[in-house]
Amino acid sequence: MSHQSHPVPIQLPDVHVAAQMAATIKGWARELGFGNIGITDTDLSAAEPEFLKWLDKQYHGDMDYMAKHGTKRTRPAELVPGTLRVISVNLNYLPADAADGWQVLESPEQAYVARYAMGRDYHKVMRQKLQQLCTRITETFGSFEYRVFADSAPVMEVALATKAGVGWRGKHTLLLNRQQGSWFFLGEIYTNLPLPVDPPISAHCGSCTACIDVCPTAAIVAPYELDARRCISYLTIEHQGSIPEELRPLMGNRVYGCDDCQLTCPWNKFAVKTSEPDFAVRHGLDSLSLVTCFGWTEAEFQQKMAGSAIYRIGYTQWLRNIAVGLGNAPTSMAVIAALKPRAQDENALVREHVAWALAQHQAHAHEGLC
Repeated sequence: MSHQSHPVPIQLPDVHVAAQMAATIKGWARELGFGNIGITDTDLSAAEPEFLKWLDKQYHGDMDYMAKHGTKRTRPAELVPGTLRVISVNLNYLPADAADGWQVLESPEQAYVARYAMGRDYHKVMRQKLQQLCTRITETFGSFEYRVFADSAPVMEVALATKAGVGWRGKHTLLLNRQQGSWFFLGEIYTNLPLPVDPPISAHCGSCTACIDVCPTAAIVAPYELDARRCISYLTIEHQGSIPEELRPLMGNRVYGCDDCQLTCPWNKFAVKTSEPDFAVRHGLDSLSLVTCFGWTEAEFQQKMAGSAIYRIGYTQWLRNIAVGLGNAPTSMAVIAALKPRAQDENALVREHVAWALAQHQAHAHEGLC
């Protein structure tokens, strides 16, 4: 993240110069690997009431940061004074060599990790690319004010990307694009450059409800409305406490995030695989055995997950999530043998979820005797 100090304002003499500058910037962005690039103003007045309603319903759960920044999230110029435009970009992340997502979900002894988290932490990759773009703009056109974001501050990424024409908001609340599907990250540059804005594109979800129908926990409570408290991505990543017992059986083998709504989306037939080496699968995370990753020591977890988005949830949450996955796995000697040593784990959160998992297998064994 960077913010130029004491910039010399760029004078754009007419609309033709501004349009040419925007076209040049978009060309450079594509050279850096970005898929779609759009430019919009800072007016999110249409999105602000919906966001406030979402907060009022407590759909953000424990994510206090969603509410604590006041209107800075919905008013970009309050977050970064002087902001006139937002340059919005997307970056494809689906590795070409990753195991098929549905096959992993249908193999209950394997651990399902959200496809975005199988490689290097996207925050770092996106920030570096956005910074490279800003450096090139500075070297060519002169100093300007900017700040780059990669899911790292109170920024309404989807609302801004929608306004900028990068895609449309799907019923699952993620951004969709006809040429790329939804397997991509979003990033932004807040800037004082008076560039021409791009028009939004039309939405193409139509009457389809595939994402709503497939959600394992019914977290998509209505089209375009997500109750994060029921979302497996929230439960396995953002939520640090005990996972509600009624939701645990619904989580299956999803131990970090959830992709069901993307896996089922018809537009992802057109998804573009990433060419970014940093997003290649690391440590077999595309089809890892639950028993194997539950056996990692804390040192092994830290070593294997260094540089990964998974690292930030920490070892305790990792074990908590996998314990639930093991509780949902078919009963076997290997599963029981993996769980039992952690029944007396020093961490109460781990103990609780291991006890639940073992109870599931005891219940299955009892059912088998009846």
